[in-house]
Amino acid sequence: MSKPRVWVSRPFFPDIVDRLRPFFEVDAESEEQRFSSADLATRLADADAAIVGLAERIDVAAIRQAKRLRFVANLGVGYNNLDIEALSAAGIGASNTPDVLNETVADYAWALMLAAARRVGEAERWLRAGQWHGSRFEGWLGTDVHGKTIGILGMGRIGQAIARRAAGFRARVIYHNRSRLPAAVEQACAATYVDKAQLLTEADHLILVVPYTPESHHAIGEAELQAMKRSATLVNVARGGVVDDVALARALARGTIAAAALDVFEGEPALHPSLLALDNIVLSPHIASASRDTRRDMAALAVDNVLAAFGHGPHAGRPPTILNPGVLADAS
Repeated sequence: MSKPRVWVSRPFFPDIVDRLRPFFEVDAESEEQRFSSADLATRLADADAAIVGLAERIDVAAIRQAKRLRFVANLGVGYNNLDIEALSAAGIGASNTPDVLNETVADYAWALMLAAARRVGEAERWLRAGQWHGSRFEGWLGTDVHGKTIGILGMGRIGQAIARRAAGFRARVIYHNRSRLPAAVEQACAATYVDKAQLLTEADHLILVVPYTPESHHAIGEAELQAMKRSATLVNVARGGVVDDVALARALARGTIAAAALDVFEGEPALHPSLLALDNIVLSPHIASASRDTRRDMAALAVDNVLAAFGHGPHAGRPPTILNPGVLADAS
C-alpha cells in the first residue's frame, strides 16, 4: 500500500523534513518561490498533507481539487493565510506554530524599538556614506527607552514576553487588549491595563502584537497616529494591515511621530514606496522569528502536527496545535 504524500512548500532543515519520510512520500520544494493560485492548486491536488508558509493562501480555490488533502500545517503563529472555515467544511485539519517563537519575537521587537528610538538605521547609513566628520554634539538625538512608557497593543504570550523585558530598563508598561489579563499575569508582567485612547496618548514607544483580523485592520491609522506623542516611536511585529502604511508614511514625513520600525507590511513582499523614501523608519523583511533555534522549533512543531494527524509520533491522533479540532471529532 502506497504511503500518503506530503507537500512541503518551502525548503527547511533537511533533518527535520526527514522525520516525515518513514511515513510519507515527501515532495519538498528545493527553492523559495511564490506560487500562483493555479500552481498552488496543482501542488495540493494529489497531496494528503501540506506544510505551507504564510505566503501560501489556502482557501476554497486552492483546495477545490484537493480531494485527498486531510491536513495543512502552517509555518507561523498567525494563520490569516488559511481559510479555516473552508478547510473545516472540507474536513481538512489545520495547525499553526504558537508559543515556540514568543521569546524570539519579543527580543526582536525590542531590537526594533531600540533601533528606531536611537536612530540606528539612519546613523549607519550616514556613517557608511563617509559622513563622520562634521557630526554635531546636538546631532543624532534620539529618544531614551529606559525610564519611559512602553505601550503594548495585543497582550497575548508575545506581548507578555515583551512586557517582562521592560523591567531591566526600569520602564513603565501599559497595555490594551480585547480582554484584561488576570491580576496575577499583570503582576508578573508589571503591566497596567488601559483603554486604547490612553495607550496612544501615554506611550513613548508603542509595540503592536495584535492578531490580524477584520476588526484589527488599520487599528493604527491617521487618527491614532495623530493621538500619539510627537516624540513617540511605533513598532509593528504583528501583521501587515494592522497599520495603515500610507497614513504612517505621511505621519513620519510630517513629524506627527518621531520614528517607526516595521517587520510586516500591507501587501508584503511589496512595500509602499513612500516608506522607502523615509529616513526615520527601520524596515525588515518579516524576520522577527528568524533565529536558528526558533525556526527549527517551528519546523519541528509543523512536522509533529502532520505526523500526529496521520497517527504517528508522540502526539499520535492529537495534533498538538490544531486550529479546528472539530474536524478530528467529525472524522472519528
